[in-house]
Amino acid sequence: MPETSDAGRVRWQRAYAEAEARGGVRQRDFTTLSGMPVDPVYGPPEGATDPRAERIGWPGEFPFTRGLHATGYRGRPWTIRQFAGFGDAIQTNERYRMILDGGGGGLSVAFDMPTLMGLDSDDERCRGEVGHCGVAVDSCADMEALFRGIDLGAVSTSMTISGPAVPVFCMYVVAAERQGVDPSALDGTLQTDIFKEYIAQKEWIFDPGPHLRLIGDLMEHTSATMPRYKPLSVSGYHIREAGATAAQELAFTLADGFGYVELGLSRGLDVDVFAPGLSFFFDAHIDFFEEVAKFRAARRIWARWMRDRFGATTARAQRLRFHTQTAGVSLTAQQPYNNVVRTAVEALAAVMGGTSSLHTNALDETLALPTARSAEIALRTQQVLAEETGVVNVADPLGGSWYVEELTDRLEAEAEEIFARIERMGARDGAHPVGPITSGLLRGIEDGWFTGEIAESAFAYQLALEKGEKRVVGVNCHTATVTGELEILRVGSEVEREQCQRLARRRAERDGEAVAVALARLREAARGRGSTLAPMLDAVRAEATLGELCGVLREEWGSYREPARF
Repeated sequence: MPETSDAGRVRWQRAYAEAEARGGVRQRDFTTLSGMPVDPVYGPPEGATDPRAERIGWPGEFPFTRGLHATGYRGRPWTIRQFAGFGDAIQTNERYRMILDGGGGGLSVAFDMPTLMGLDSDDERCRGEVGHCGVAVDSCADMEALFRGIDLGAVSTSMTISGPAVPVFCMYVVAAERQGVDPSALDGTLQTDIFKEYIAQKEWIFDPGPHLRLIGDLMEHTSATMPRYKPLSVSGYHIREAGATAAQELAFTLADGFGYVELGLSRGLDVDVFAPGLSFFFDAHIDFFEEVAKFRAARRIWARWMRDRFGATTARAQRLRFHTQTAGVSLTAQQPYNNVVRTAVEALAAVMGGTSSLHTNALDETLALPTARSAEIALRTQQVLAEETGVVNVADPLGGSWYVEELTDRLEAEAEEIFARIERMGARDGAHPVGPITSGLLRGIEDGWFTGEIAESAFAYQLALEKGEKRVVGVNCHTATVTGELEILRVGSEVEREQCQRLARRRAERDGEAVAVALARLREAARGRGSTLAPMLDAVRAEATLGELCGVLREEWGSYREPARF
């Protein structure tokens, strides 16, 4: 028999009171604009019995549908974590200082394409790409410059990179050491999610096996030495940007997360210890209620699978923490000022869905990297939401809505159907040494199933746009405008030239013998079965470059080539 609302309310009241007693509730005005007091959370009337109660729950309790904490944003607001990176490390450092001085609570690093592919800036394949879609990082000296004057022990930093994530992580750790910061104090997130590269973004280096080995080494290292650091940010953002539906984004992303849980377990790690180091990265698209429901369903699914499938016994290990970025694919080059409205709506959906941190896209990002002016507007969008709208006053304010709860249930059911299909695909190949979800993920990648599903969804949406069934203001309706062209940020060719010159000087000035010895040790580790982290850190300390580190591993492990499909 479903419990009455009173039992859940009492549990929540106890948790809230405990948080308040330890100073976990901020001292600020939590009334409406008119001064009307509001409760920290709302639920069914006292004494009522709601058959949905077990699935919905209360904030801070399993299955966390309504949020991770009893206090909601009254305890701690979401972190404003603006994604930025362009040109060289010196230019990006200036942008980071602007973000932090303007009220940003954390940093998120965007790398250029050569860095994302594990190549040095002077590699002939990188001509014309250096510094254009993010910041160029060739060695630890660049990482030092990137964070000069920014205390890495005090600022949480996210790095969006997967293929060469582990070498870049090593540069981050060594840069912190050179600041005098103990790596055990570092708090941040590394994307590292290689599954989504094969599914959507395609910025891989090796076959899946070697990539999973590196990720396992990283998980072991951070679990043992960096308790605050999150070595994996499982990304649905790029899956959605490639054209997936909300249900596909939800299911593919969580399935990837289950694969990494299997990886940790296969390494003998304690799920209650390593699982809190897994975080997620979702897209906030323009359909407001669908996005809110997606975030709520994600928390519920993850909690249930972690408890029932993987044996996690602590709330910390069952909680799904996620960062959100507003949808880049929703931005339009036509009438670009409309993008400010789109971003605000999407950001509000992320907040209503209980995001832990948030990046808001700038209005000009469909054309180029954001200018300082558009970046400030994007930052102020979050601050208006946090300071003026009252959204921090009440936890899960849409909880109990017939519409939102139905959408949440429906998205959860669709995701479960996809999980079952992934497991069936894996069963055809027999047991994988990592686990059955991993087996299904690898089969789906090899068969092109994931990319095929996303392509079909993208095609269906594009067809609906062209027929006018789906409408985008300024594109296929309301197209008359007085808007002129925007001034956009342009990265000049001098950035590449100067970056290559600096790289050449570093190679000439470093201890070449020390680099050679360190790279030889990394090669030996790659050939064996031991961890690659210690020799890689030593190579970074000797100022080995990203291209050299990845080059050694390419020589030992080869490079991945996507199978041709028709």
